[in-house]
Amino acid sequence: MAGSRVKWVMLTLAALTIMGSYYTYDSIAPVTGLLRDQRGFTQLQIGQLNAVFNLPNIALALVGGILIDRIGAATAIQIATVVCTIGAVLTAVGDPYELMLVGCLLFGLGNETLYIALLVGIAQWFHRGGSALAIALFFAMARVGSYSADKSTSWFAQLYASGWQAPLWLAAGLTAGGLVTASIYFLIDRRLAHLRVAGQKSEAFRLKDLARFSPSFWYILWLNVLFASVFFPFRSTFSIQYFQDVKSMNLADAGTANSYVFAAAIFATPVVGLIADRIGRRATLLALAAALMPLTFFLLATTNYGLWITTALMGISFSVIPALIWPATAMLVDRRRVGTAFGLINMIQSLGLAVSNYFAGWLNDHFQAGPQNPAGYNPMLSMFAVLSLVALGSTVLLLLRERRQPSGGIEARFIGDADPAFVRP
Repeated sequence: MAGSRVKWVMLTLAALTIMGSYYTYDSIAPVTGLLRDQRGFTQLQIGQLNAVFNLPNIALALVGGILIDRIGAATAIQIATVVCTIGAVLTAVGDPYELMLVGCLLFGLGNETLYIALLVGIAQWFHRGGSALAIALFFAMARVGSYSADKSTSWFAQLYASGWQAPLWLAAGLTAGGLVTASIYFLIDRRLAHLRVAGQKSEAFRLKDLARFSPSFWYILWLNVLFASVFFPFRSTFSIQYFQDVKSMNLADAGTANSYVFAAAIFATPVVGLIADRIGRRATLLALAAALMPLTFFLLATTNYGLWITTALMGISFSVIPALIWPATAMLVDRRRVGTAFGLINMIQSLGLAVSNYFAGWLNDHFQAGPQNPAGYNPMLSMFAVLSLVALGSTVLLLLRERRQPSGGIEARFIGDADPAFVRP
């Protein structure tokens, strides 16, 4: 197999692996109503399912990269997919509730390492060029997984009609499919390792490195953490149930409405990244995109406008911010400390995701949110709106500081094949 072709084969295998992983991560939201009605789960219990997905990442964000460097990306991918598959199966078995929690915890444990290892592997195979396009295509395929999870409510309506368990077995099957593609990746990588660049050890995490990061890095860190703590708990946990209870949609239509955001990102995220590489203005674009999030939740809570308006606003925000935030972060830190910077971001982001999922579920239970009390969801929406406003404040501070930089900072036009940061968008 020629070297010019093998890297695209490896990218295809990596993309198929991550697609199944993202499908499983987003498979909880479509079954939340079934878990509530058939299992008697509270919204707090449902929130905990996605919260424990992120708990392992609080620690692994700082040590996962070191492990990958030590054992190699391909080996790490193989091990991580095994752990993810076991976790997805236990989640699908799902009874008792504690077993489902353990399954989600194991899946999260493997998923973070899998995600980073796949990105490291792609960077190694595309070391001679094309890495930016390769990573963009990789992320696009990940969005296909999220989109498919939402659309599964209509594509596989008969599965949902049979109860809560069958859709989760479908997710487990796709995760197991990722184990197959990861195994093929491992075998090809071991045989043709001479065609890729060898792995390089990254600098270890050191507390003293934190003092060397610029204020711009901290502004973008909090934008990242707060945006993720708003977007993913709403879209990947509570939104489909919210659309059913408040907007009077059936399960299939609610899943379709939720899928539009991910569908847009499949195409828009790579385009936004290419545009930013041509014109710069990253801080400006980030501020504009961040402003759409509080507006989204304000409209959801206070108006009866068509759902497509808020979906479009959130879709634009989700397409812009992930496309810009990681390359911009890479431009703000010393190359020798990129691993430290991204590990720190991912650690705090994972903590934010866990806390936000848990607290959103608690609010819904406390205010008795449901079809008989649609207004009970307003406190959750208010929490997300407040977090969105704080994220917007972070982008404004970033924009003001970057505008004062003599060289233009991340506002400047930047051309090149810079690798994006290796963290979950």
